Amino acid sequence: MDADQATLKRLVDVALAVVIGAIVVSVAAFDKDTAPVDYALIVTGSLALAAYRKAPRAVLAVTTAALAGYVLHAEPGLVAALPVMAAVHTAAQVGHRSAAAAAGGVFLGAWLATGATSQDTVEQTALLAGWFLCAVVTGLAGRNWQAYLRQTEQRALEAERTREEAALRRAGEERLRIARELHDSLTHSISIVKLQAGVAVHLARKRGEEIPPALLAIQEASGEAMRELRATLEVLRTDEPTGTPALLVERARAAGLAVDLTVTGHERPLTATVDRATYRIVQEALTNAARHAGPAKVAVQLEYEESELTIRVDDDGTAEPSRPCAEGIGLTGMRERVTALGGTLHAAPRAEGGFSVRARVPLDLP
Repeated sequence: MDADQATLKRLVDVALAVVIGAIVVSVAAFDKDTAPVDYALIVTGSLALAAYRKAPRAVLAVTTAALAGYVLHAEPGLVAALPVMAAVHTAAQVGHRSAAAAAGGVFLGAWLATGATSQDTVEQTALLAGWFLCAVVTGLAGRNWQAYLRQTEQRALEAERTREEAALRRAGEERLRIARELHDSLTHSISIVKLQAGVAVHLARKRGEEIPPALLAIQEASGEAMRELRATLEVLRTDEPTGTPALLVERARAAGLAVDLTVTGHERPLTATVDRATYRIVQEALTNAARHAGPAKVAVQLEYEESELTIRVDDDGTAEPSRPCAEGIGLTGMRERVTALGGTLHAAPRAEGGFSVRARVPLDLP
């Protein structure tokens, strides 16, 4: 529950207590024998109802004692039982059935003591007993209804979680099927092309003939295609991160890319989805920098804030705002990941030159 909802509930509780107190005080005002002490007892017992959420048994005791004292002193009408009924109902609703029944019995005893020999008093006591019984029953019914609602909500959440797990399982099975199809079809074909090109280059060199540039291009392109295909198959077979952003930076440095990593804010564990998205965003940004930025310097920054994580990867490469680049599959996938988490992504050339990727992802702590 947030602060606004808690404040609203407190205001409603106070307003309800004031209304109940005002009703009893208004009725008591028509009785000329009502003394100041009677008004004090009514106000005390009624306003105590405002705290029933925090201390239901204490409220029940104070309200019952105050209104019982008022009944014994002033012998008022049936309306005097209204605050006690409210206290009995709320106590029963939170599970204090015995205390609620006992409080009702105490008040009924006080009421009966004001005129035990009078038929009207006995009839009124019987009527009040029925009202108190209804207050206890409705309190218990409200408690059971709240428990039913909680169970229904829990079952709905469990069903949603089950559906999500089933969807993830089906998605994983589909990725594996696609990986198998790609491996069985493309890998074999590209391997044949690469092998034939390699044989042709070898024979040309053995004969001392000039190697056609197209043949060399085919050999190089087929090798690159095989590497790209293997990387794609690895991604399809597992969607889990295989390391951390720091490890990605170390790998990029080992490959010759000048990369610096900066972490600001209070670093803390992330949920699996946010952790996976962070890894993939940094991975894709570093891959793009290595391919398109040229001999550039790359800065990777992870900024942990109270409710979100900012991932920023900037390079000082050859990209310029006057030559916007088309968004490829990598950036599209990156944007889809961030959007699915409720975040935002900005990927574009920088005004001072180079390319910038900035993602803001809401943090949902595990």
